[in-house]
Amino acid sequence: MRIGVFAGSFDPFTIGHKAILDRSLGLFDKVIVAFGINRAKKEYMPLEERMERVRRAYSDDARVGVVSYEGLTIDLMSSVGAHYIIRGVRNPMDFEYERNMADINRKLSGVETVLLVSDIEFSHVSSSLVRELASFGKNIENLII
Repeated sequence: MRIGVFAGSFDPFTIGHKAILDRSLGLFDKVIVAFGINRAKKEYMPLEERMERVRRAYSDDARVGVVSYEGLTIDLMSSVGAHYIIRGVRNPMDFEYERNMADINRKLSGVETVLLVSDIEFSHVSSSLVRELASFGKNIENLII
């Protein structure tokens, strides 16, 4: 069984994240959405709410799992039986960062990273942009799930 882990803070989980998750379901038998916990960051949306939104959106698809974790993603991999990390890339800066992370993760653990280039209609959507819009009182419901 090919299991991929789509990991991030997903604060919040955007329509861009959903598009990457949907596309990854065509590549893997199961995808675990792994919400990384970074206690040094101030949360915009509580972890349980973020996780529940994804659970609700994929309640009819047994191929999607939802977990939270602390620490390195590669340490999570064996506990969920996964060999692939799924990452979305929106622009050249994302690519450079993700390529470096993929290289170090492969060297440390043998885990492969699959990079999916975002659809053009979502390339401008990021969690940080959504949080900023929300901080100015803008409606963000059409940008998150």
